[in-house]
Amino acid sequence: MKFVTFEKSDRTVRSGVLLDSDLVIDMHEATNGKLPGNMIDFLEQSESNLTLTKGLLQLSYGDKGAYPLNQVRLIAPLPNPKSFRDFYAFEQHVKSARANRGLKMIPEWYQIPVFYFSNHLAIAGPEEEIIKPVECKWLDFELEVSCIIGKQGRNIPAEEAEDYIFGYCILNDWSARDLQRQEMKVGLGPAKGKDFATSLGPWVITKDEMDPLRSGKGFDISMRARINGSLLSEGNMKDIYYSFGEMIERASAGVTLYPGEIIGSGTVGTGCILELGTEVHRWLQPGDEVELEIDKLGVLRNSIIEVR
Repeated sequence: MKFVTFEKSDRTVRSGVLLDSDLVIDMHEATNGKLPGNMIDFLEQSESNLTLTKGLLQLSYGDKGAYPLNQVRLIAPLPNPKSFRDFYAFEQHVKSARANRGLKMIPEWYQIPVFYFSNHLAIAGPEEEIIKPVECKWLDFELEVSCIIGKQGRNIPAEEAEDYIFGYCILNDWSARDLQRQEMKVGLGPAKGKDFATSLGPWVITKDEMDPLRSGKGFDISMRARINGSLLSEGNMKDIYYSFGEMIERASAGVTLYPGEIIGSGTVGTGCILELGTEVHRWLQPGDEVELEIDKLGVLRNSIIEVR
């Protein structure tokens, strides 16, 4: 199933299921309130709620709670996550980005999956405009996959982590590279360089839909990024070095994970300007449109604007 969050014509925001890419089901309305109207509450009881949701797959145009996709506006499928941890799990990206800065790989990267916390209150959805930070001159995108936690757990072994994953979606970890470079010289971060926006969407696909695509530690799904319609980045999630299970094991060590938290994969190889180099493409500017496309996960498109 594909879960979305959307705004209706009356400005009501609800969550539900996307059918056949052109019909959205308001799960709260369609079940007469048996299912919650937002994804956070849904994820709190994701296993039992998923059972109830299966009945919505039979609905069609004209049924209660069914809306044509072109009559609603999709927003981020999880617009208010409880937290957002972003990992650094693709070896090609790490090697290339470090080499561009004259740095070698460090052995510690191969010993543990590392992450940072980003701003879970600055989530953008599909087609939403991204405001370039006024002080930023090196604006970048990052092509990533994220998983959504659907069950509470602590000290979760990697081999059991699948039980705690609800689903997956596209993630764009926007980065102010000049701010990031400055703050990381102090020995902390990235923080302010990532503080202003993260895009999610257009939907969250449940983990069962991804199972047939398993390959290596990831999934055999192509990942592409385009700027103003031109293909810039192309990779595959199967090339990931650390699995989401290993990331979850690391994140949950001595810490409780809760439904509604986001785990990001980090950038796929070639998946950002920092890695490719500005001789391949300049930093992003107001007016640019960035489109991330991942097999099964859809297309996440955003435009850059400037507000002073």
